[in-house]
Formats: sequence, structure tokens, C-alpha cells
Amino acid sequence: MALGSQPRWTVGSTGAQVGIDVGLRDYMLRVYNYMASGLALTGIVAYVAAFSGFYASIAHSPLFLLVIFAPLGLVFWMSFGIQRMQASTAQMVFWLYSGLMGLSLAGILLYFTGTSVARVFFITAGTFAGMSLYGYTTRRDMSGLGSFLFMGLIGVIIASLVNLFLASSALQFVVSVVGVLVFAGLTAWDTQRLKNEYIYGYASAGGEVAERAAITGALSLYLNFINLFTLLLQLLGQRD
Repeated sequence: MALGSQPRWTVGSTGAQVGIDVGLRDYMLRVYNYMASGLALTGIVAYVAAFSGFYASIAHSPLFLLVIFAPLGLVFWMSFGIQRMQASTAQMVFWLYSGLMGLSLAGILLYFTGTSVARVFFITAGTFAGMSLYGYTTRRDMSGLGSFLFMGLIGVIIASLVNLFLASSALQFVVSVVGVLVFAGLTAWDTQRLKNEYIYGYASAGGEVAERAAITGALSLYLNFINLFTLLLQLLGQRD
């Protein structure tokens, strides 16, 4: 059965339907639990690093480059090596990634006021929840939207790199607005993708395969949340 097509249930398949419904709910719950735990770890590490003075002590040292680029390396490792990992190894890499992201994001707690960080976090959580719920419940096939969103993501990355040299506030505003739209769309798209992948693949796999898929799915949603948060903070945050 093609990904994104509607399942065709035959007579006597009610039990299979119920089994998939229960399994899908448990699977998505694992995905969200991993994502929420990763966000919690990121927040704790960011807070401790910012207010213990550790972030300030490494901000102008070579170690900071490792903190910045190591998460990127871990993402590529998980993306291309996940099939060869044990689920326990994938978990460890995910927690390590979340912790390093906390270190790299600690500076925003010093740059923006605590009130605005908290306000933007709740705005992000509401936006994320709404878009993820839409992706999970909609009957519209969003698979064709993926390539459009990916092109938008590439455009945001290129524009951000260009703006490192231009330092244009107007361009930064445009990048932030477009980026919010792209990652909001990716949240819905990824949620539907994860749902369909379970129904048409992982429901019959189980075990290590489903657990690894839950971790990589959590990473996708985690990245969407983090990017939404940082972009909204650029738009709505108040400088300290």
C-alpha cells in the first residue's frame, strides 16, 4: 500500500483496525514523550549554563565552536546511521544532542528578558500543539507539501547566511516571519508523516524498529519546536 493512501479494511479486519488505533496512540505518545523530555533537558542545561557562568566562560573559547557544531554532527549521525544503532544508542545520542542544544541556546537567556522568553515559549507551545493536532487529524494528504516546505527551509537557511554579512534588520524580520511559517507547516507535515509511517510500516514491525522510529520522529518534532521558538523570539522577544 502506498504511503499516504487510505487503508482498505475488509470484513473481519475490525480487530486489526482497533489494534492499529491503540498501537498508533502508544507510538505517538512515545514520540511526544521523547520530544518533551528532550526539550526539558535542553531548558535545564540552558538555565544552568547561563546562570552558573559556564556559558560566559566558554563563549569566547574554542570549546564554544564544538558546542555549536557538535549538534549538527549528531543530527547527521542519527539521520544516516539510525538503522545500524540499537534503540538504547539512539536514545543516548538524542539526550546528548538535547543537552548540547541547551548549551548553545543558553545565551538567549542572557540576551532576552526572562518574561519574554517565557511568553514566547508558551506561544510556541500553543502554535506547535495546534499544528501538530492538525497534522494528526486532517484527512487532507499533505505529502505533496513536503517539497514546498523543504524549498522554503533552504531559502531561510541561505537568507540567514547572507544576513550574517549584511546584518540587515529588515532581512532578519523577513527571514523570521517566513521561517515561522515554514516550521509551523513542517510540524503538521511531520506529524502526518509519522502517523502514516506507523500505519503503513512500523505497526507490523514493533520492537527495536518502532523504538528507533519514535526517537527519530521525536528529533524531527524537537527541531521544529526549537526553530519555531528561536524565530518567534527574534520577532517577539524583548532584549535584556
